[in-house]
Amino acid sequence: MNILIIEDEQPINHVIKAYMKKVGFTTFQAFNGKEGYDLFNSEQIDFILLDIMMPELDGISLLKKIRTTSNVPVIMLTALNDQQHILESFEHGADDYITKPFTGEEVIARTKAVIRRTTSGKLPDDSIRFGQLVINPAYHTVKVLKKELNLAPRDFSVLLFLAEHPNQIFSRDQLLDHIWGFDYEGSDRAVDLAIKRLRKALSSWPEHEGQIETVRGHGYLLKVEDRLL
Repeated sequence: MNILIIEDEQPINHVIKAYMKKVGFTTFQAFNGKEGYDLFNSEQIDFILLDIMMPELDGISLLKKIRTTSNVPVIMLTALNDQQHILESFEHGADDYITKPFTGEEVIARTKAVIRRTTSGKLPDDSIRFGQLVINPAYHTVKVLKKELNLAPRDFSVLLFLAEHPNQIFSRDQLLDHIWGFDYEGSDRAVDLAIKRLRKALSSWPEHEGQIETVRGHGYLLKVEDRLL
């Protein structure tokens, strides 16, 4: 999913980008309204995070222009915690708003909530399904027995990686490189803890369909029944 971040404060823009990248979204950055509108017209954008107060073209004016041609989901970012700007944003088609200061986790959570709401629960073609386990990469959701699980972004990334390579063994170092990144300097115990949390979250997934297994001395794999591949 391609997310366009339109925010003139560079530190905030870069922090949002880092969090979005961490959970697997592709990002485009703009630092004023005009640049954002140009990117919106030149790229395939699926979601927009839009600051209200910006040079050249303010967020509400840009939202009006976008809504003349597209229903792409938009969350407004604002330091103006007053009803006038909030109501004006909704009147012109905003899907949600976030008031500064905010955390990266809040932005991710609200983005996912708007995605779920605006897609009406439909699964994209690239969903991964192993029996009662359904992983939706585009919308970052996981369901077991049709019930959505609440996974931390990193845990989701681990599960998605294993699901993209079913029945393949990966060592801790390989998982660290792929998920945490080559510059990660923490303990490899982070992998073990993520696997432990995932096993607990997936406890309702029927064992005859699959499970995360440990191969002593080698690593972990998502063991899936051949008939489900």
